[in-house]
Amino acid sequence: MTAKKTKKAASRKSPKKAAAEMQYHVHLKRGDVGRYVLLPGDPGRVPLIASFFDNAKEVAFNREYRTYTGTVDGIKVSCCSTGIGCPSTAIAVEELIKCGADTFIRIGTCGALQREVKLGDLCITTGAVREEGTTRQYVPLSYPAVADLDVTLALREAARNLRLPAHTGIGHCKDAFFIEDKNIPIREEIDALWNAWYKSNVISTSMESAALFVVSSIRRVRAGEVLATIGLTYDDAPIIAKVGVEEAIRTAIEAIKILDRKAR
Repeated sequence: MTAKKTKKAASRKSPKKAAAEMQYHVHLKRGDVGRYVLLPGDPGRVPLIASFFDNAKEVAFNREYRTYTGTVDGIKVSCCSTGIGCPSTAIAVEELIKCGADTFIRIGTCGALQREVKLGDLCITTGAVREEGTTRQYVPLSYPAVADLDVTLALREAARNLRLPAHTGIGHCKDAFFIEDKNIPIREEIDALWNAWYKSNVISTSMESAALFVVSSIRRVRAGEVLATIGLTYDDAPIIAKVGVEEAIRTAIEAIKILDRKAR
């Protein structure tokens, strides 16, 4: 073998070495996170979620991606923020999968689209209206964005165990936060869509679920979502009060315990 070929061969990375590499955006590698990962959007919310862990430790903080790892009843669990919206959520999920995670629960906030959903109630999302752009670059629009059944049932069981008000149903996922603004140029088109979601029994609106569900489905991992209702979109009040967040955290952690018990 020539010196040139030897150098080229040496530069090739073995699969084992590649798997141990630091991921570009989240700054994590295999061993840094558990198989269960909680996904808030806000990096500032990660320490709050980690306060429910034992032996929690910050393992990375790069851009919008802040990660803590600890244990819950001896189960290795991590929490990684995704930032706002589907593009950064897709990146986080893709890179966390490469680090060994296979079960994701998004903990976020939402606006309610149905009047039976009250401030502080939890919304457990079973599937998402794909009114965003990221997932269209993965799969055709006819492909559904659905949560994993086992994770969804564990979240519902957890909320019941904790005696928390929770609604289970389809969520709306969008890219533009200020889509409710009355002065946008395509107001009539947007209003027609909102009316369709109201009439179709869509229970909530947020900005990350479609990417979480689609990427997880095509990568053959599990994902679910529990959201705290902080606004009443049906009353043109997208944000009223940040209530229900700790209840959503407790529900997600209880769901992890349920999933882990059933896996044994």
